[in-house]
Amino acid sequence: MNNRYEVKVIADLEFAAPNGKPLLLDLYLPIGAEGPVPVIVWLHGGGWRIGDRKLGPDFRVRFAEQGYAMASIEYRLSSEAIFPAQIHDVKAAIRWLRSVADEYGLDSGKIGLWGSSAGGHLAALAGTTGFGRLEGLELGNSDFSSEVQAVVDGYGPTDFLQMEDESEITPSDDPESNRLNYVERHTDPNSRESQLLGARIQTVPHLVREANPITYIDNKIPPFLILHGMNDTAVPVNQSELLYRALVENGNEAAFCLIEGLGHAFFNKNDLDEQPLEVTLRKAGRGESEQIENGSMRIFELVESFFRRHLFKIESKVDKYSV
Repeated sequence: MNNRYEVKVIADLEFAAPNGKPLLLDLYLPIGAEGPVPVIVWLHGGGWRIGDRKLGPDFRVRFAEQGYAMASIEYRLSSEAIFPAQIHDVKAAIRWLRSVADEYGLDSGKIGLWGSSAGGHLAALAGTTGFGRLEGLELGNSDFSSEVQAVVDGYGPTDFLQMEDESEITPSDDPESNRLNYVERHTDPNSRESQLLGARIQTVPHLVREANPITYIDNKIPPFLILHGMNDTAVPVNQSELLYRALVENGNEAAFCLIEGLGHAFFNKNDLDEQPLEVTLRKAGRGESEQIENGSMRIFELVESFFRRHLFKIESKVDKYSV
């Protein structure tokens, strides 16, 4: 995994067309990598109502140059369709990638999800529901599975009814945060969560439960890495805490990285790893006791080491903080 590959970009691949609307993804392929390569699917943030597949880090560097196929996908925004359209689109993309695996040299048995904010929520939801729930098979490739082998959830919401209200908001300095209006309550009819569900969240608790990744957790969930900035005022840290605790309590493998000094949407920052950051890392193997470690580390490096372990099955070289 020390090789750095040249990267071929194949843009504007259509993976589904709900109601005639083409949904596209961009595929970043490492040139010269041996054998079928693992796939990481990127799910952008934006509160389910803004953003597109271009919103995120440089996918050549993160992590196509390191031997992964990166697929950055679109999903329908809440102004176009309400939940569960978004998770249907995510699963349609996963099934499509499996259907074209031979054509593009992809390893259909090693697919990971990596999401930011709203994309983190969708990554977690796809990871906990697996194949057959919230599926949307009418979008195509119904003979292929939407199961994934690893999930990285960056500061995604989980239980909308347990999100704290914030009165003084200072958005992070990044494109996603600057385009979102944070001066709102999560229970407002125009909140991101209410727009996603098509109604004020407190009036539709059944939909809140259906959209909550925790609802579906059993003891057969793929490994999770959850990351959250301790200064995040858009999505409270307790949302990630709830998910991590439910995963571990049900005997699953999970890690939870709390990062000092970071706010929201930090995965959009290509310079994130210029300096190590202080973190608290909580982790538990499948059915094992929790370990807690404190120290400094680089965040993209942690994400790549997690995917390397679970998609390449090679032990991480990030010694103290391997997850």
